[in-house]
Amino acid sequence: MEFETNQKSAKSSTLISFDERVVIETKNLDFYYSPENQALKNINLRTPEKKVTAFIGPSGCGKSTLLRCFNRMNDLIPGSYLTGEVLIEGKNIYQNGIRLERLRKKVGMVFQKSNPFPMSVWENVAFGPRVNGINNRDELTALVEDALRQADLWKEVHDRMDQSALDLSGGQQQRICIARALANKPDIILMDEPASALDPISTGKIEETINELKEKYTIVIVTHNMQQAARISDYTAFMMLGEMIEFTDTNRMFTNPREKLTEDYITGRFG
Repeated sequence: MEFETNQKSAKSSTLISFDERVVIETKNLDFYYSPENQALKNINLRTPEKKVTAFIGPSGCGKSTLLRCFNRMNDLIPGSYLTGEVLIEGKNIYQNGIRLERLRKKVGMVFQKSNPFPMSVWENVAFGPRVNGINNRDELTALVEDALRQADLWKEVHDRMDQSALDLSGGQQQRICIARALANKPDIILMDEPASALDPISTGKIEETINELKEKYTIVIVTHNMQQAARISDYTAFMMLGEMIEFTDTNRMFTNPREKLTEDYITGRFG
């Protein structure tokens, strides 16, 4: 297989070979908030299985918009539309007949601001499986424990399962949200700046969790923190004004980028 950058730009057409299976692919993707407001321009992208792919770039460059295309969260925005294709494991998720609840079970999401429900820790993590039809208490409890362990939170909350999740610290609340996504047994986890509002210690815990999760899941993360992208991602995409300027393995991105615009951003000349 090959790792493909935006084919619109001749400069960015270098292909990088890799052995992992492609699980997310976009083909000639354009996204519009309205006919006068195009947010993404001709995005061609492949992301490999069980790796962390990071999107970096200045505010307003289209990182989060692209991320939300992968589980159709942008559908909630009135008047928005896209052209091109978004394929999850080879299937175009924008074709007719796609059941969004199944898509969002397969492609979980963790948002920038932690958003635990005003209910107990147990009920937060069990919420998704319950919605998806699991009602057996023992089965739910096993799912909750497994998700909390994967989110590296079990030791901190195992004796507080009946306590409100809103009473937890900010970092714990974000890991509750990660556990809530994991309880649905997804294949892909999308993270939109999951540590941007957290202190350094909590951020470190989130990053440790991400490094452990990629053994089982494909992860795509938006981050404004280039150091974070360098620490945790295997591949990095740099975006600017709705275009994908460069997409390559993370080490090359931060040590020897192909594009002058990428170099200027990484070295702090703008952004």
